[in-house]
Order: sequence, then C-alpha cells, then structure tokens
Amino acid sequence: MNRTLAVVTALLASAALHASPAHAQGAKVQINMTMAMPTNLNLVGEGGPRFAARVKRASGGTLEFRLHEPGAIVPPLQALGAVTRGAVDAAWSPSGFFAGTDSAFAMFTSVPFGPDIGEFLAWMQHGGGKAIMVEMFDKQNVHAVPCGMTPPEASGWFRREIKTVNDLKGLKMRFFGFGAKVMDKLGVATQMLAPGDIFQALQLGTIDATEFAMPSMDLKLGFHQIAKYYYFPGWHQQTSMLVISFNKQKWNALSDAHKAIIENACGDTLLEMITEGEATQWKAMKEMREKHGVKIMRWSPEIMKALEKAWGEVVAEEAAKNPNFKRLWDSYSKFRAEYKLWRDYGYLR
Repeated sequence: MNRTLAVVTALLASAALHASPAHAQGAKVQINMTMAMPTNLNLVGEGGPRFAARVKRASGGTLEFRLHEPGAIVPPLQALGAVTRGAVDAAWSPSGFFAGTDSAFAMFTSVPFGPDIGEFLAWMQHGGGKAIMVEMFDKQNVHAVPCGMTPPEASGWFRREIKTVNDLKGLKMRFFGFGAKVMDKLGVATQMLAPGDIFQALQLGTIDATEFAMPSMDLKLGFHQIAKYYYFPGWHQQTSMLVISFNKQKWNALSDAHKAIIENACGDTLLEMITEGEATQWKAMKEMREKHGVKIMRWSPEIMKALEKAWGEVVAEEAAKNPNFKRLWDSYSKFRAEYKLWRDYGYLR
C-alpha cells in the first residue's frame, strides 16, 4: 500500500500549506454532530473526536463540535434525513448508510471489486466522483466533506467453513451497501444493521453471519466469540470513505476561515485513519488466530468468480433503474479504464 500512502500524503500536504489562520474571527460557534459509529470504536469511531479536537485547536476554541453517540439524537441509518431537516447540524457517517434515500450514495463509500485507496481518491477528487457527490447531497439540503478513509475490510464472519456457493444459500447475514445485493443473488438473506446492533443479532441467532469492517475493529466488537471462520479478501470494500454531512444552512452560515479549518482537519483525519488502519491490522489478526482460535480464510477462486459475476448483474440492474447510479458508474468506469495505463506501468505487480 506504499503507493496509496504516497498519493494521499501528496494530496494532503498541499492542503496543509494553504491552511486557514489558526484563530478564526467572530463569536464561538457550536455544531451538534450525530455519530454513526460509537466514539470508543477504533478508527471510524475515534476519528470523530480526533477531528473535533483538531478543529477546536486550529480555531482557537471559536469552533466546537459537540458529538452525540449513535442513537442519542437519531438512529445512524436515519441521520441524513435529520441533517436535511436541520434536526441536527451534521452527521459523521459513511454515505452508504444513506442508501435508503438513494442507492447511489453507497458509491461514495466503496465499490465492490473496486480500487484501493489511491485510485479511489483520484477518481473522487479528479475524475468526477466528487462533483456528482456534491450535486446529490445538495438536493438533500446537505453539504458533504470527505473526512475519513479506511483500508480493505474483511468480507465476513461465519460459524462454519464456506466451501462452495451452495453453502451460502439460506444464510441470514448483516451486509453493507452494494455488497448486500451481490450476496442476495447468491441466496443470502441480507439485512443492514448499525454497528451497535450487530453483536446482539449474531449472538441471538437473528443473523447467522456478518461483515462489518477490518480486523482491528471487528476484534473490538467481539464477533470472534460467536463465529470462528473469518473470510478475506473484502471484495465488497477494498477501501471505505466517511463523510461529514452538514445541514446546508448551517454550513453556509460558517465563516470562510471556519470552513477551511474543517476541510483541513478532515484531510488530516483522513490521513491518520489510513496510516493507523494499515499499521494495526496484522496485530489484530495475530491476536484473533493465536488467542481466540479464529480461522483466517480466503475465498476460493470459484466463489470469488461467482461473486464478481453477481456484481456485474447488480451493476446492470442499478444502472437501468437509477439515473444517479448510472452517471456515477459511467464516470467511475471511464476513469478506471483510463487510469489502467498508469496502474499497469507505474506500479509493481
């Protein structure tokens, strides 16, 4: 992943050189932000308080984020509507949690069988992805700022070994984003659950299996206590982006200095999440295997082929029924096809 870090570091170094003045002028401003992830959850949860601390320090205390744990104001999957209405000022969340409003929002979090962090960010920032994201959020009365990024995820915890595609049929499984539509095609009954609801559902047997995140986060949530087969690679999320979604009126009322502080703090937080994520996964995997008896597995070539075929079917269906998805997919596919020349020659394979 050295190439990923090089891309991200270069992007963020430029932003840092143009950072806003440390102390923003004007009266103190407070922003109430609902969290989709608990703040004690490493990476995606801890990123929120770290971001808020950066903002407070850079603004000299004139801009402060007040963080609310998931469900304290609004359930995580309903956060977009709350921000749209102004019931809360902002939300810290993957935009894929807003897929109930428009399935295309999931594209701004991750794309099944998609690129790593560097290529994904390149498409978002310079290939047209961000422009479509801004337009889609604007229609929801929301301004979104990319504020976090994570490395590849695992693709699932299972109580038993999955040897063939037939072994997936009939399983009840928590799954995220477009990956859920892929699993549905292979006979899995998927449902979307917020992070705080997954363990209990798995423990009670409401679901038979689950995916959530990467090893360091999954270890903390304790899924290994119930399921011992842990599958890789995370074909559905080779990288994942988080955003802060601001109520448009709240964002527009901020000074230019405060807006710049937020954008720069998000850049720093994004970089920190990538580097910490890359540095800590092997430790968690080692602990799982050596202390908890987890069997770390790779999907067979046959199952991977079936998953990729099903993803192609999902793409065709979504493009036919959702104009926003089609626009995004066309933009994304065009960029990847052009980027391929650089990817094939520029990097070791």
